[in-house]
Amino acid sequence: MTSRVANTLAIQMLTVAVGWQMYSLTHSAFYLGLVGLVQFMPMIFLTLVVGHVADRYDRKLIISISQMVGAMSVFLLAFGNFHGWISEERILILIFIIGIANSFQGPPMQALLPNIVSDEVFPRAAALVASASQFAVIIGPGLGGIIYSFGPGAVYTITGLLIFTSSVLILFVSVRKDQVKTESKNLKTLFAGISFIRSRPVILGAISLDLFAVLFGGATALLPIYASKILFIGSFGLGVLRSAPAVGALLMSAFLARYPLKKNVGRTMFLAVIFFGVATIIFSLSTSFIVSILALILLGASDVISVVIRSTFVQMETPDTMRGRVSSVNMLFIGTSNQLGEFESGLTASWLGTVPAVFIGGIGTIAVALLWMKLFPELLHIDKLEVRR
Repeated sequence: MTSRVANTLAIQMLTVAVGWQMYSLTHSAFYLGLVGLVQFMPMIFLTLVVGHVADRYDRKLIISISQMVGAMSVFLLAFGNFHGWISEERILILIFIIGIANSFQGPPMQALLPNIVSDEVFPRAAALVASASQFAVIIGPGLGGIIYSFGPGAVYTITGLLIFTSSVLILFVSVRKDQVKTESKNLKTLFAGISFIRSRPVILGAISLDLFAVLFGGATALLPIYASKILFIGSFGLGVLRSAPAVGALLMSAFLARYPLKKNVGRTMFLAVIFFGVATIIFSLSTSFIVSILALILLGASDVISVVIRSTFVQMETPDTMRGRVSSVNMLFIGTSNQLGEFESGLTASWLGTVPAVFIGGIGTIAVALLWMKLFPELLHIDKLEVRR
């Protein structure tokens, strides 16, 4: 959990620094979208390979090496700023490399938790880990915004050190059981994660809901514009905006860790997605800093409900021998919704304007939730989070 917190804190600080610096260099919503796109591209091309690797080799070692590569890339961002050769193109190249590293570390990190705790306590453990991670998400953006006042190089240096620390700490984690690595290497095992998900419509519905709902609700990519042009609150204010969803997420995940959902989890998940869309709409129209903060807090609280339910459900429905490959596909969907959603928001904002882009995204999120209720009725009527395989 300490490793996750360190890495999450670093990523949040990095996100604020890259977003603010990119907008300072280009004053372009399109370039803000490109930052999301270059992080998304590695997931598309590496998903199947990463899942296969996560199920065959030491997951802790994969995570550590991936984070080492990410740390080195962030140190290069710092070096470029200190020596004056940084540009928007070089930022995109280094973020692309960091995206590759994150593609390799995400699925094994997801698949590792069930090897640490038992099935009985996994839902509560997942909520606890989410709570700890959200604490980092809360303080990370604000901290990044404060440190950015000393220059982006300072943020990148501290971020690199945090990721490096995370890569070392993960090696000391003790797993509850050995990973099974007896399958032969062939196309069937490579595509096994996709085949498994296709055979379980409820899992397909759960992870695709995240894909399409958050794809349209990618308001966070445009926060630098809101901070600069609409709310006029500067880089520290941007950090506060970035932290606000995590405040709601922390409060809700702490509540879920203390009082786990015991019934009607399917309906609760869909309601949470709808509230996510409503919060996005409120934020899009707000010109008040306080209202914007409250809307983002609601957005974060709603999001963590659906995330905890979906991630817990998918992990509990998947055998350990498949968790790496299924988690990899799941991470592709999550990455698609986040990074591709950021690109979609940046592109739409460059066409229609910032406020209409976020407003339409909120409407799209609500529409997706209502449509998925009809397409996946079994998912809607799930009552409890329990092992059903």
